[in-house]
Formats: sequence, structure tokens, C-alpha cells
Amino acid sequence: MNAVFVLLVMLVGVPHGETLCDGRKDGAVCYGALGGTVVLQLVDDASEIPRYEWKNETIVILKGTSSSVIINHIEERSLFTLSNGTLMINNLNRKDSGIYTLKLFDKNLRISEERTLNLSIQARVTSVQLTSECLSEGEKRISCSAGGGDSPQFNWTLDGRRLTEEELVSGADETNSVTLKLHVSGQLVCWVHNHVSYASRTMELDTCGYIFINCSLCNGTQISQWVYEANNTLCLQTTTVPPTTFWDKETGIGLVKPSNNVTSCNETEPHKNDEHWFIYPSGLVCGLLTLVGFFSVIAIFIYFTWKKNKYKKEGRSSRNEEESGSL
Repeated sequence: MNAVFVLLVMLVGVPHGETLCDGRKDGAVCYGALGGTVVLQLVDDASEIPRYEWKNETIVILKGTSSSVIINHIEERSLFTLSNGTLMINNLNRKDSGIYTLKLFDKNLRISEERTLNLSIQARVTSVQLTSECLSEGEKRISCSAGGGDSPQFNWTLDGRRLTEEELVSGADETNSVTLKLHVSGQLVCWVHNHVSYASRTMELDTCGYIFINCSLCNGTQISQWVYEANNTLCLQTTTVPPTTFWDKETGIGLVKPSNNVTSCNETEPHKNDEHWFIYPSGLVCGLLTLVGFFSVIAIFIYFTWKKNKYKKEGRSSRNEEESGSL
């Protein structure tokens, strides 16, 4: 596992504002959060040490024996526990940073051991901001900034994993900005951390107006590429819009808009996008309707006249047959 994620896991397991540090090794480096608490492990068990002294460059901070604490210069905000040799310091401030020296004495008051500890106080990271910029070829430059936090460090993840070289145009995943290739999408997270805190911000990546097209043209050409959607003229589907009639109420003129076809075969069949309108005067339309009505009336009259004559003819034939039978 990457060292940064190990650090983040360690920070999650520590109470907010409190850090732990093992100062039993010479040259140890410890960190504390500004305004927070640090617990320093100075010795295993102070009750077994005849005499000890812990000081910074000029001032003795802590001095005592195996049975008691003689001097505690920061007593109002600290606690030294003899049984486990830990010193807890609260309300840390910038002045607490520095190099401290611990001297251990034997029963003859001779120095039996001496070691140093470097304590550094850092402000916590309080917020993270992300800004995105689309470049000319569809790449994305993402910048990450931290609110608060001394000596912030940056790391990036995409959908829960580290960025790869195939996804990066420039920059590393340990800098405060990265430039990503056009095809990269997903949830991008910027992690900002120092030795006492961490914070993160998530961004859903977009394609900066680009789309991926995949189609075959009429001449057999296969197209598979990213294009800017607003300017795309490739892989357009053929569509047909039925004719539409509009009426102008003021002039009484009917306007007929023909169908509009768009085809993907723009090498051999140009788009038929030109709009032509057919104009029909309202007088012509009304005349046609009058003729249709007139001929309909005539047809009905002829039909009923024919029907009437048929009934008369059948009646006469029936009477003639009856007269012949009587004779």
C-alpha cells in the first residue's frame, strides 16, 4: 500500500486533534496539531529512573525523580505519567516547536543516556477546493488547493485507485494539479494531508463537450474517434420529417413544408437541408372544395332518379303479368 494511504489510515485512528509519538529513539521527529494535543512517549517507566531532565534549547521543561515531578514548566496544560513515561501536552502553539533534549541520570547522578526529539507543530487542513479547465484538445487540467494546513501534500485517486501514466498528460499524482487525457472519466478525488490532518474533495469528470462516435459510412469507411459535439458532422443518422402545412390567417395562404432528409452518407449524398415552401392561394382551395360539393350533389340526384325509375318499371311489369293470367 502506498505510504500516503498508510498515513491516512493512521490519522483516522487517532482522536481529532490528538497525535501520538514515540520519542524513545534518539533523533525522533514528532508532530502536533496547532491547538490540539500531543502524547510523547519519553521513557518506558519513569519510576525506575533515579533522575531525568527534559528541556528545549534554553529552558528546563520537565525535571523529576523516580518518585515525583520536581519541575513542570508547562504544568497548566500538560500531564506527565510516571508509570508509562508519557508526557501529554494540550493547547499546542507555535512556540512548542523545537528540538528537545532528554537526559537520564543513574543513582550517582551521572548521565546514563541522552537523546533529542524534534517537535513540529502544524496547522490542520480545514478544506479542499477543486477547479477544472478544459483545454483545446479536450484534455482537462484539474487544480487542487487547501484551506489551512502547514506543508500540505497532495495525492489523487480515480474511482478509488491511483492515476496511471496512460491517463495523465502531464503532472504526477503527488502534485497539486494534473492534466488528464480526453477519454478519462469517473470520480476524481484530491487528497490533501500533512502530518496531523487530512481532507479531500471529489469531482465528477466530464468530457468537455466531446463525444465518442463509432459508425460505418456508406462508402465503407469506419469512424471511431472523439469529436467535439457542437461541430460534429459525422455519423449523423438518416431522419425524415413529414410534410407540414401552415396557414397564414391574415393572407389566407396555405404553406406546405416538404420533408427534410439528413443522411450519414455525406460523401455521396449531400444533406437536403434547404427548405422550400409551396404556396396555395386560399381562393384556389375554396374553388376546389366548391366543385367537389357540386359534383357530389349531382351524383346523389342521379342515384335517386335512377332508383325511382327502377321502382316504376318493376311496378308496370308486375301488373302486365297479372292481366295476362286473368285471361
